[in-house]
Amino acid sequence: MTLATAEFIRRFLIHILPKGFHRIRHYGLLAGGSRKTCVAHARELLNAIPPSDHDATDEPTVIRPQCPCCGGRMIVIEVFERWRQPRGPPESATANRENAS
Repeated sequence: MTLATAEFIRRFLIHILPKGFHRIRHYGLLAGGSRKTCVAHARELLNAIPPSDHDATDEPTVIRPQCPCCGGRMIVIEVFERWRQPRGPPESATANRENAS
């Protein structure tokens, strides 16, 4: 698709929020720290079968760092030096592609 410059800029600027606004990415049952309690309450109201607990010995425990912004668990894909831009895909992504083929 080829766009005129003005049309491209217009479409691009649609995605930029004005100052003072904050983009909300998750809301409803899956929002924030109340996710587990909300989903558990929804299962209770629907009389759904609770998920089975997996043995801790089946899966290795992976300790993930905590996000400084939201407190959720982060999955570190790549670490690079400050003020440097990453070059190419992360090492883990290329390793996954090589293992898949």
